[in-house]
Amino acid sequence: MKTHPPHGDTTIRKAHTDDIAAITALSGQLGYPSTDAQVHHRFDDIQRREDHGVYVSEGPDGQVIGWVHVFLRPLLISELSAEIGGLVVDRRRQGEGVGRLLMTSAEAWAREQGCARVVIRSNTLRKGAHEFYQSLRYENIKTQRVFSKTFPEASPS
Repeated sequence: MKTHPPHGDTTIRKAHTDDIAAITALSGQLGYPSTDAQVHHRFDDIQRREDHGVYVSEGPDGQVIGWVHVFLRPLLISELSAEIGGLVVDRRRQGEGVGRLLMTSAEAWAREQGCARVVIRSNTLRKGAHEFYQSLRYENIKTQRVFSKTFPEASPS
């Protein structure tokens, strides 16, 4: 995936370890608090994998103002697809097209990987996010419950 040329005052590029503090702070804005060390550990694992892509949006001052994580989702029951693992835009920059640029980058990555579609899961409470995804021509195809089981012996990361 190539770096996109600036759009207004924004540039999209592949994320790197220098972006971890910004990614951590932005994740906290969305309600996913983590430490820099936790995000660093996760990012190190993800960036070594060819089936994942993480992109950031930079403002003209070089400050990271958003990020997207996309990964391959091979299933036996459907053609290869990609899933958005996270999309965050600084709340002060929302509505400026940053999220749209990040999603365009994630979609381009998915196409390069041979995916038939991109899937996004969004909490039912995030009405603004739903409107945003629909504005990008994503369709609400399913309402479901998500179940989770935590293994106490697993180390948090």
